[in-house]
Amino acid sequence: MKMVMVVVPSNSAERVLENLVNAGHSATYAETRGGMLRQSQRSLFIAVKAAQLEEVLEIIKQNCRTRVEMSTHPKEGVAGEAESSPVTADLGGAVAFVWDIDRIETF
Repeated sequence: MKMVMVVVPSNSAERVLENLVNAGHSATYAETRGGMLRQSQRSLFIAVKAAQLEEVLEIIKQNCRTRVEMSTHPKEGVAGEAESSPVTADLGGAVAFVWDIDRIETF
């Protein structure tokens, strides 16, 4: 068995969860905050058989993609003239951690 912990932006979490459930998987989640901007996120915990790991990761990948946002910020040019400099940032996406489960017990 494998444990997948995936951190996704809150606005993508429902879509990821819905597609996991539709594919026959279950997940537990917690509301979290983190990153440089302290954005709202959800951490999903998914226990799967090793043979299903790639399917789960593919569902996450297909429903939670990184997008690049570009904007321009003025910067001082030669002789005090203002120039525009493009700035890019990756937004959204997911971070997945996978580890082995040696034992599962319910009480």
